[in-house]
Amino acid sequence: MINKTRLTTEFSRQAAIDSPSYNEATFASYLEQRLREFGAEVEFDGAGSKIDSTSGNLIARLAGSKTGEALLISIHMDTVTPAENVEPVLIDGIFTSAGETILGADDKAGIAELIEALEVLREQQIAHVPLEIVATVCEEQGLLGAKQLDFSRFSARRGIALDTTGVDIVINRAPAANRFKIDILGHEAHAGVCPEEGISAIEIAGKAIAGMTLGRIDVETTANIGTIEGGLASNIVARQVTLHGEVRSHSADKLRRQTEQIIRAFEEEVAKATIEVDGKPKQASLALELWEDFPLMQVSEAAPILQIIREAGEAIDRPQEIRAAGGGSDANIYNGHGIEMVILATGMAKVHTVNEQVAVDDMVKVSELLVEIIRRA
Repeated sequence: MINKTRLTTEFSRQAAIDSPSYNEATFASYLEQRLREFGAEVEFDGAGSKIDSTSGNLIARLAGSKTGEALLISIHMDTVTPAENVEPVLIDGIFTSAGETILGADDKAGIAELIEALEVLREQQIAHVPLEIVATVCEEQGLLGAKQLDFSRFSARRGIALDTTGVDIVINRAPAANRFKIDILGHEAHAGVCPEEGISAIEIAGKAIAGMTLGRIDVETTANIGTIEGGLASNIVARQVTLHGEVRSHSADKLRRQTEQIIRAFEEEVAKATIEVDGKPKQASLALELWEDFPLMQVSEAAPILQIIREAGEAIDRPQEIRAAGGGSDANIYNGHGIEMVILATGMAKVHTVNEQVAVDDMVKVSELLVEIIRRA
């Protein structure tokens, strides 16, 4: 059923439209036009003005030819950088970029596969339930577009997100994440003349980090201090240090406990950093910003959406591997708002690098699977 030539042309056309995060407007206009060709009602929300993107999230609704609960399909329009003047090249059935840019298969492979599936539905007059399609902006910048969605606008309570590597892989579990920013404030002094009159924020941070466990905590949990900056010069006891970090876990309890352990390690070292100068006490201090980056994603293996996907895979003799992932995606946000959404692999590979690629045969497979999923939804 899949028209390989048409799919190849569609992906090539999409990949050649630059759409780095915050600059998705040109691609959004193209996608709007393509979806309207299928009779979809298309609108944009106000996310763009809230996150300083050139486009809002695209929301499309395609009427169903049979009654039933709507199916939500999520994609994202933005790409990582470098993404200026992307030139897709097809050699031996594999797309790469011609130059020193990403290809944009993340997420344009998924978008092209969706367009091809819609083409087949129309050509074959395949009956399906109403479809709600969302193309978000700034997914690569922390799921910013999805976080601005008004979920009361959707009737669907189940869905699929097209956005992970490989083929015939379905992600049903992903961790929640906390992010934090910590400012440690000490007291500056001349490092060569009177270092004993200063309190080094760098030293406090170093002692705190040395006393905590980072990296892989257990099979469900990771923690990281990603950036640290501070100090003014080598001859000045550093007054301030700023650190950014995160904790991720598939367990809400472990996420809380690991986050608390990291914060406590900084608090304890700051509390110890007290000196007396000319009879007056000097004390270090700490300022903390802590926020939930994205919620937990845990879709039961017995969920109806996974049963539909299993049946679709069996129908085309391609069993689907259902497994957990370590990263967050728009699907985390949907699940946090009561929509059971899983992530479907799109064939993309080596993403977020200039070596990004996708095989046409893999896109054909995903398009074929999509048609079967929509047919059975």
